[in-house]
Amino acid sequence: MSVEVINPWSGHCDYRYDTMDAARVEALLAASAWGFAQWSQRSLEDRAEVMVRIAAGLRESRDALAALMSAEMGKLCGEGLAEVEKCAAACEFYARRAGDYLAVQSVATEARRSYIGYQPIGCVLAIMPWNFPLWQVFRFLAPALMAGNVALLKHAITVPRCADAIARIVHAAGVPVGTFGVLHIDNAMTAQVIADDRVAAVTLTGSERAGRSVAATAGQHLKKCVLELGGSDAFVVLDDADLEQAVTVAANSRFGNAGQTCIAAKRFVVVDAIAEAFTERLVTAARERMVGDPGDPATRLAPMARADLREAVHRQVVASVAAGARLLVGGQPMENYSGYPASVLTAVVPGMPAYHEELFGPVASILRVRDDAEAVRVANDTRFGLGASVWGEDRERAEAVARQLQAGAVFVNALVHSDVRLPFGGTKQSGFGRELAEHGIREFVNIRTIWID
Repeated sequence: MSVEVINPWSGHCDYRYDTMDAARVEALLAASAWGFAQWSQRSLEDRAEVMVRIAAGLRESRDALAALMSAEMGKLCGEGLAEVEKCAAACEFYARRAGDYLAVQSVATEARRSYIGYQPIGCVLAIMPWNFPLWQVFRFLAPALMAGNVALLKHAITVPRCADAIARIVHAAGVPVGTFGVLHIDNAMTAQVIADDRVAAVTLTGSERAGRSVAATAGQHLKKCVLELGGSDAFVVLDDADLEQAVTVAANSRFGNAGQTCIAAKRFVVVDAIAEAFTERLVTAARERMVGDPGDPATRLAPMARADLREAVHRQVVASVAAGARLLVGGQPMENYSGYPASVLTAVVPGMPAYHEELFGPVASILRVRDDAEAVRVANDTRFGLGASVWGEDRERAEAVARQLQAGAVFVNALVHSDVRLPFGGTKQSGFGRELAEHGIREFVNIRTIWID
């Protein structure tokens, strides 16, 4: 199959490539089996040295990688540079901490000695999306490699050069061929790879539809999987919130990466007493975000990654307005290939797409509530459960609200984000399993009991 990669800003085809045939895929699978036998026997110290070199390689290529992300999925250059640094820091983090996370744990029993150990399981297949072309990969890859596993990457078909750039940096750092490989394949071939006995486990970041498909195939073949799926994060604003701070973070969360972030704030659940003031400030912030060339450092809002994604978001906006929502700013596709303006909807109520669905674009939905109790009910009235935040000057009160929210991560007076030191993942229809921290490195190991009498 031939694939065209379209530049999100210009609308021009920047790159064409052919997906891999069965023979090439077989070669990579065979290499991964050989690579696991070698890599799993290397010491933690040896693997850590390689990981530090990967971090250095990322930083040396930071400008080229940021430009590549802009060209393939429209990321702002500043956002791309930050993403590269975050990946490098994750590699260094696991180089330092993997030994602690995988250390033998002695347990007192009737045995002369009993302990828990952690054993790598083999090849992990990663099916990754386009919205964070580097970070999505490294938050699985760094812990997987440090644990002694090997990996195959099936990246989104629209970011092939990002995938290949990762491979070049990883291999240049001393990761042997067979330890990490890139699969440029379609969905049908992906299902065959999941089923292959040489693949031990699967990790996916993507849509609910993709998650169901991958989980079904993995389950059929008794493969462990981790799923990080969609989100419709609640941004709860209590009546004692610092409005200036809350609006600044709200705009950054909702409009960053053109709104194409699973853990972006999407539903702004605002108590009536300050709803008008919050809405007015958020509309002003939206007007200041103008879509532009993602390679220009002055641009504050990137184009969306693809024209079809823009049209999908626009359909949700139109349907919500038709159902009674009020469009306060934005809401009209731009003239260029995939630009969509920063938009704000209010009077959002149940029955509207803006209330129930994930809006994966720069559109904020404001849901007004009477008090803290209703804020909790509305925030939890979603099939998703990835992230949420609560804003209020009384931190004990805000924390009390936060503890009632159904999400994998809840932040008080802070931007929801992934941090390599903390586990990341969701609940409900946002998936299962965890990435990052000690939980992430232990997802793809055999947690083994040893009993010696």
